[in-house]
Amino acid sequence: MSTKITGVGSFIPSGIAPNNQFENHSFYNEDGSLFGHENAVIIEKFEAITGISERRYIKNELTTSDIAFFAAQKAIEDSGIDKEELDYIIVAHNYGDVKHGDHQSDTVPSIGSRVKHLLRIENPKCVAYDVLFGCPGWIEGMIQANAFIKSGIAKKCLVIGAEALSRVVDQHDRDSMIYSDGAGATVVEKTDDDSGIITHSSATYAYDEAHFIFFGESNNQEISDTRRYIKMYGRKIYEFALNNVPEAMKACLEEGNVSIKDLKKVFIHQANEKMDEAIIKRFYKLYGETPPENIMPMSINKLGNSSVATIPTLFDLVKNNKMEGHEINKGDIILFASVGAGMNINAILYKV
Repeated sequence: MSTKITGVGSFIPSGIAPNNQFENHSFYNEDGSLFGHENAVIIEKFEAITGISERRYIKNELTTSDIAFFAAQKAIEDSGIDKEELDYIIVAHNYGDVKHGDHQSDTVPSIGSRVKHLLRIENPKCVAYDVLFGCPGWIEGMIQANAFIKSGIAKKCLVIGAEALSRVVDQHDRDSMIYSDGAGATVVEKTDDDSGIITHSSATYAYDEAHFIFFGESNNQEISDTRRYIKMYGRKIYEFALNNVPEAMKACLEEGNVSIKDLKKVFIHQANEKMDEAIIKRFYKLYGETPPENIMPMSINKLGNSSVATIPTLFDLVKNNKMEGHEINKGDIILFASVGAGMNINAILYKV
């Protein structure tokens, strides 16, 4: 008995924000001093490092729970299940619903409850709740759904990753160009065939690393602004990810007794193109190998970093043949892996 993905869906916002949209921004350093380069140079270097040329933003009237609902609808339709048969709705996010122009996050009721309400599910035994686990939230939700199913507590679960980071970025911070909005969802069910989740790995590093990603004040100290924004220590995160994510991926392979040569695709959280490329190289180097061509699909160039939504969205695109040069077929062995605030790391080894 295993846990299998039977439906997948995503919501990619229609609002496109290309890099040249930031040419008129005023960027400041952490100490409040004006950044010492022209914006054209900042943007050029940013794209060279992150691989991001544009990102997606939701419309003003939408919130995180709205786009989570849109992705969920597609996943339920794709699976063909009766929504009333869902035992759990698990929604991974980090900042709740932040309405356009508002300074406060709204997390009561939970995003899970809001999604269940929007889906118009009547069954009270369908339990809805949220997971706050940084960018690895969707994978952690999948791990929890797997535990529910394997223990006999549940048969069908809906796992969603949704985020509207455009509502929590500091426009005076260069890092604001990284973030985007989006949602991805999967329906997972009990299965008796040999497909599904094989193994998983998960960890929290909080002794020294807990505050690598945090909420802080605007870099522009000349304005009166009581809001708090998503902030990060990029270099520390880069080094942390390189040292720890490949090991988590390796742990999954070893526990599943699967050869790295049998991997067909590796779906890594779309955080930073150069960082992801370094992670995959470090991972294969652990086995004395080099990464095969097209082993790692990438969506960050056009979609940016939408936190918990990146992996389920990427999986949806590849599964439905919407990414040129990438496909997955029944029987393929794939790997999901992520790193993010907490600092948290996780991975799932999966047979399609």
